[in-house]
Amino acid sequence: MSWGEFCTLLGGIMPKTPLGQIVSIRSEEDKDMLKHFTKEQRRIRNEWRSRQIRNMSDEEKAAQVKEIEQMFAKAFG
Repeated sequence: MSWGEFCTLLGGIMPKTPLGQIVSIRSEEDKDMLKHFTKEQRRIRNEWRSRQIRNMSDEEKAAQVKEIEQMFAKAFG
């Protein structure tokens, strides 16, 4: 599966699924919605935002993407 195909499939995940809910929590920016987050939702969002992805070099990001592609290839290849 190509990275583009994976991204397309991932983008189609419905919000009512467990993965869809996590993605929604991690990406929420609406301050009114954030005020109503549960303690667990805040934890999930804060853990995701505290990751050091923004500090990675382009080479490190590319290596991480390659590693994920290889994991999926092994799992579903």
